[in-house]
Amino acid sequence: MRIKKGDQVLIIKGKDKKKKGKVARTFPKTDKILLEGLNLKKTHKRPRKEGEKGQVVEIAAPLRVASVMFVCPKCGQAARLGYVVKGESKNRVCKKCGVEV
Repeated sequence: MRIKKGDQVLIIKGKDKKKKGKVARTFPKTDKILLEGLNLKKTHKRPRKEGEKGQVVEIAAPLRVASVMFVCPKCGQAARLGYVVKGESKNRVCKKCGVEV
């Protein structure tokens, strides 16, 4: 998975299409990511104490990595990522502007 925690991404599929967000967490085994404040799902929360009411809470749900594109911090456009190997280090590179990310 080329997208990491803290990256800026653009959603290209689904109900939040064309929205940008920051990656809060990644799940490499399931190939999903969690975005801050996007892809919200409503869940019903049961009352825990007597006299307390139940409520509907919005929680951010994981999103497939294939549904997002990386946004380059230099050029500001959605782009694919590649890798460049220099010596023993492997760095990510924006495919549009060629800058190392």
